[in-house]
Amino acid sequence: MGFARFSAWQNGEKRYNTLNKHLRETFGEKVFKVSLDGGFTCPNRDGTRGWGGCIYCSSRGSGDFAGEVSHSIEQQFVEVKERMCKKWPKAKYLAYFQAYTNTYAPVSKLREVYEEALCQEDVVGISIATRPDCLPEEVLDYLEELNQRTYLWVELGLQSIHDRTMNWVRRGHTYDEFLAGVAALHDRGIRVCVHVILGFPGETYEDMMATAQAVAALPVQGIKIHLLHIIKGTPLAKLYERESFPLPTFEEYVSLVSDILEVLPPQMIIHRLTGDGAPDDLIAPLWSRKKWEVLNAIDRELLKRDTWQGKSFSKDLET
Repeated sequence: MGFARFSAWQNGEKRYNTLNKHLRETFGEKVFKVSLDGGFTCPNRDGTRGWGGCIYCSSRGSGDFAGEVSHSIEQQFVEVKERMCKKWPKAKYLAYFQAYTNTYAPVSKLREVYEEALCQEDVVGISIATRPDCLPEEVLDYLEELNQRTYLWVELGLQSIHDRTMNWVRRGHTYDEFLAGVAALHDRGIRVCVHVILGFPGETYEDMMATAQAVAALPVQGIKIHLLHIIKGTPLAKLYERESFPLPTFEEYVSLVSDILEVLPPQMIIHRLTGDGAPDDLIAPLWSRKKWEVLNAIDRELLKRDTWQGKSFSKDLET
């Protein structure tokens, strides 16, 4: 696309490379994710790497919109799909395992859960959210097998490249471990979507841009940008009640995301530009409840600047 401008802008398309567009181009029709709970836990919760999880993580392991874990994968799929089909009645589906760490189990368990999801009608692929420290060789072998016979994304949690931030949020792994996880998946030809979070206390604009520029230089195909949410019942919520530290304003967030888009590779697929907190559990920032207002404001900011994803990307950064 020449990296300069998307000719499709004249037809009302985004100034960044959306997952929705990518999936339509890949499958020829609308594809959406059906969020499922595979019943996994996390090494950051069971004592292997820590207890209680990351300080921002909800009681459902960030799977607040997934199916009910007490139900079978098939039953979850039907329930979640039916809710989503009200908006998109004719579509195909990606089975999306988001809650907790979805490679943190023996391969026999992973195979049981994933294969049941892939057997559901009109499922065209699978997206698996996990941690970089939960990719042993036998799991990588199975992911490589999946990648050869279906459409696969592995969504890998990073959040920040700064180990001081990782320690503060109790991630339980380092940036170097994340890089090793990316390398292992890249070596097997598996698509990787990196999760980052903006708005951690103590991180400056320069810190967050450094994370974006580091991701831009990695051999990954996608990014998911989240806003730090304060969710009821989390350790972060207790800390916020005591200190009430500043979070990005609506305007600051829109400007920051626009800056980040400019430095990302034009071909990188943007899975998300803002997060969804369960409305009843969200403490702050309350403006984030209006997801479409945030997305529309980012569109307007890019238009106002006459800028686009990749405008400031340097190929010299690629590794």
